[in-house]
Parts: sequence; C-alpha cells; structure tokens
Amino acid sequence: MEPTVSGVGVLDKSVAVLDAVAVAPSTLAELVTATGLSRATCHRLAVALEAHGLVRRDADGRFTLGLRLIGLGRAASDRWPLAEAARPALEWLREATGESVQLYVRDGDRRLCVDSLDSPHELRTIVEVGARLRLDVGSAGRLLLGSGTGANGWVASVEERAPGVASVSAPVRGADGAVAAAVGVSGPIERTTRRPGARYGGSVVEAARRVEAALRRPA
Repeated sequence: MEPTVSGVGVLDKSVAVLDAVAVAPSTLAELVTATGLSRATCHRLAVALEAHGLVRRDADGRFTLGLRLIGLGRAASDRWPLAEAARPALEWLREATGESVQLYVRDGDRRLCVDSLDSPHELRTIVEVGARLRLDVGSAGRLLLGSGTGANGWVASVEERAPGVASVSAPVRGADGAVAAAVGVSGPIERTTRRPGARYGGSVVEAARRVEAALRRPA
C-alpha cells in the first residue's frame, strides 16, 4: 500500500478497501492483492465498512459497494453547484435520447460520476452516482484524460468499458476554456448502434452547452 495520505492510517486503509470494491466486486483474496494490506486487516476493515452500510456482499459473497453510498452520493452531488446546475440539462438529454445520461469529473486517476439519470427502457446502462471508473476507456474518460473532440464536438466509444455498450460524450468547459466535466449518453448497442455519435452527438453537445450556460448564470 502507498504511504499514508491523511496521516490517519486506518482511514487511508479503509478508503483503499472502498476504492478496490468500487473498481469491481472483490473476494477477500482480491482485496488483499488490490490494496497491499494483510488478509487480517482487509477482513477487519471490510467487515467494519459492511456494518456501516458502506460495503455489502453480493450473491456470490464478494465485497462490493454498500447501498448507503447511494444516498451519500446523492446528498453530495445535490450540494455541489456543478451537479445542481447540470440537472436540467441532463433531464433534457435523457428526454431527447431516451438513454441513460451521466455527468463525470476527473478525480485523480479516475473519473467520478457526480450525477446519473437512468433510461426508462428496461434494457439500459446504469452507473451509480459516486462510481469511480477508468479514464482510459469510454468516451467520457478519454475526454477527461485530454482527448480532443474533433470538429463535431463529441467523442464516441463502442464496447470500450463494457461489452454491448456504446457512449457519446461532450466536454463542459469552464470560464478558462479547460474541460471541467463530461456529459455523456450511454446505452445498449441494440439502440445506439455502432455509430452512436451520428445518433446522439448533436444532443450531447447541446446538453454540454446548456450546462455551461447554467454555470455562467448569476446565483
């Protein structure tokens, strides 16, 4: 495990466990490998986090993120000006496309989902608020990593993060012109097709512009 970040060792180790299960549901052995902690420490912390609802066990007995984090994530996003400003644009985008929509920001070497609205379709992609995903796969991740958008203003990906899923994302730029967030649409290839940009790119760019306009409005 890396040296302590906060100076409070048990807290840093607990966060390491949370980060590991955020990447993927994990057995105890997998947690040990991912965190570099001892088996006894991993087990003690995972069970303690489970008692607080921050970690739970899935049907296969693997440790995964707890349901309490959904409420905490919602509360955090609702109190963050970016998420609050973006919500009307995200609602418009979901209505315009019929697909799930997400708002991501960069968080170190990951991208963090700060708001997410699910498609009304039974077959849909679901990203929980608070999910921390890789930067090097998926249209939103590549945008936040520094990939350009090209002339169309959007980036598309097909089956990069998950099989059968495609996405289109556009950057939300701050007053300085830097990318502050990424707005994206994601859904099953059966509906998005393998050219999701042609289908949803214009709407995603429009949603990003709406978020930028909302951020510029006086409070």
